[in-house]
This record gives sequence, structure tokens and C-alpha cells, in this order.
Amino acid sequence: MKNWREGWKATVAVSVSENPDLCALGLSDGHLRDAMETIASQFLAFGYRLAYGGDLRPGGFTEQLFEFASRYDRTGQSNGQLGVVNYLAWPVHACMHVEAKQALVEGLVGVAEVAWLSADGSSLSLEEGPDQPLDDLTPSDWAEGLTAMRKAMLGCTAARVVLGGRVEGYSGAMPGIAEETRLALEAGQPLYLLGGFGGCARDIAESLDLAAPWQPSRRDWDGRSWFDELDCLDLNNGLTLEENKALAKTPHIDEAVVLALMGLERIKPSMAENR
Repeated sequence: MKNWREGWKATVAVSVSENPDLCALGLSDGHLRDAMETIASQFLAFGYRLAYGGDLRPGGFTEQLFEFASRYDRTGQSNGQLGVVNYLAWPVHACMHVEAKQALVEGLVGVAEVAWLSADGSSLSLEEGPDQPLDDLTPSDWAEGLTAMRKAMLGCTAARVVLGGRVEGYSGAMPGIAEETRLALEAGQPLYLLGGFGGCARDIAESLDLAAPWQPSRRDWDGRSWFDELDCLDLNNGLTLEENKALAKTPHIDEAVVLALMGLERIKPSMAENR
């Protein structure tokens, strides 16, 4: 994988998923997808590699990120350096045939990298891991595999950007974005909470007193109480309290990206030492 010394300032993880708050905010899934593309375009342009832990659903955020990376590469802006890596948890690819994996990788040559992970989060080759029927995977398999993937990403990234996130119908031990956020905070990794798109990110921003409770704020989802003991300083992201409050509330993705990049540039020297 490309690292700081090979031309990237750092690798930044992105956590994003749909949530039921978008309609109440006057937004749609399309706004969230536009936000993802804006984050990708601006972070790559500023020299930050992107990491995403997703699945391979048609029309999902992983596919969108691959499509954008392909367009970005064709413009010549990437200079041949792969700017996107997608981490696939064991349960996500366990049922894929080797031929399907090979076809995916071949289709992404020069565009993006795929990290195939085992049940414990270690790296796998395409040939490793027997095909496993999807019906054989238990809820425990999903929870453990997703947690292992998130921990593996943590060890290969220098910061994380969080927006949206469902808090119901998730496959892990807690909402996915909540777990990714918690792991980042426990490790002291810089974290950027974009709460203006609602969902889990907004709930966490409220718990950290960065945004006032609003009408849809309701959830006692698994793990939320852990965030009640934290505050803005725990974000370790180079932004002031007022800047973090603005980041937690703005529905304007351009403003949010400017704030996140400003924080990253302020802490860039310390990230260089770690990544």
C-alpha cells in the first residue's frame, strides 16, 4: 500500500452510510452520495489517500467510490498512485468464488486496491479462504468479522471522517459507525464528526455536546452511553471547539470538508510520525 513516503500525506478512513434522518433534514440519499464524492475528490486532491470498509452491493458506497476513483484516475490527477483502498471483512467475501474475486481485482487495476481480510482481520490472498455459503454465516460471524476489519483499518489509517450511519438493522455488536468511531477515539486517532447529515454521527456529536438535541434524537442504541464521558478534546483533530461545533451541525458538505482538511493540515506533522 502507498504510504506517506510514497507520495500520500496520510491514509484517511471514511465512515458513511444511509440513515432515516435524511428526510427530516430535507436531504436524500443523493445528498449523502454527493457528500461522499466531494470528500473523495477534495481529500485526494489534497494528497490524502482514502480507506473504506464496505461491502460489494450494487449501487452501494463501495461501488460509488470505485467509480469515482476510476474517473479520477482517467484525469491523470493520481499520477499512477492508487488513492483508494477498500477493506472487505471476512463475512462480506466469504461466499465469493475465487474467480469472482479475481475479476473484481482485475477490474480495479490502476484504480483502487482491495484488502481481503480473514476472520481475525489478517490479510488474505485471493486464493485463501474456502467459499462459504452465505446462509452458513451466523450473527456472531458477522459481528466478529466486522470488528476485526475495523481494527485492521485502524492500524493502517491516520484519521477518520464520519457522517450519517444507521442505528438499527446493523450486523455488528453495535452500529457500525459507532464502533468505528469508538475504536478511533480509544486509539487517540484524529476524528472528524460531520453531524449535519443526521444518523449515528449526529447522535455522537450530541453526546459530545457539539450539537444540541433535536426532535429525532431518540436513540438508546447499543454503545451510545460510552460517548457520554467524552468531550471535544477527545477528537484530537486540530480543530477548536467552535470549529468542531460547526462541523457537527453544517449540512453543507463543502464547508464540512474545508473544516476537516483544515484540521488535518494543522496536525499533519504528528500524523507523519505515525503513518
